[in-house]
Amino acid sequence: MLGGDHSLAIGSVLGHAAAVQQQLSLVWVDAHADINTPLSSPTGNLHGQPVSYLLHELQAKIPVLPNFSWVKPCIAAKDLVYIGLRDVDPEEHYILKFLGIKVFSMTEVDRLGIARVMEETCDYLSDKVKKPIHLSYDVDAIDPSVTPATGTPVVGGLSYREGVYITETLCQTGLLSAVDMVEVNPLRGRTEQEVQSTVGTAVDLLLGCFGRGREGSHSPDYRLPEP
Repeated sequence: MLGGDHSLAIGSVLGHAAAVQQQLSLVWVDAHADINTPLSSPTGNLHGQPVSYLLHELQAKIPVLPNFSWVKPCIAAKDLVYIGLRDVDPEEHYILKFLGIKVFSMTEVDRLGIARVMEETCDYLSDKVKKPIHLSYDVDAIDPSVTPATGTPVVGGLSYREGVYITETLCQTGLLSAVDMVEVNPLRGRTEQEVQSTVGTAVDLLLGCFGRGREGSHSPDYRLPEP
């Protein structure tokens, strides 16, 4: 799924769960937690709330909303992992702690390194039952020096290499089943270079999800020249 703001994940994750007819794991790569409820949100922006609509544990906190009767929670808090958080509202911080959600903030990424973060993420998600993984990737998880053409950039984000490593690692699990790429907004780029850097990075992240490695590959018919 290509977006658009991150509220599209309400539909994509629900659709994914309906298609596979089983529980999912959700990896949310983002500068923001997007877990405010309609009642806790300081702004009322729907793109800051999608995770709350998806979690079973927060169902009681979601009021009846016009045209939202189709939304049914489909993710357990224990099956959710955040990577890259660095701009979290106080209400969201409380929700994350209260539900015991697994979070690798940028502080944790800096402390552990991205390889350890992904090792722990994969171990955590496959501890008991291996579920299909839904990756919901907000391009603002990447540092705005790399992806500036986005709506809510936050300094101190993932490097290009860290961002791509996340997708490569999840692809290698064999469990990656769906991916969202959101908040790519060329209209926010001040120069053509900013637009190209943002869009190019988003494409590379998706290619990592589909199995493209960075080591290079050779066709089966490739032969070294005769000496």
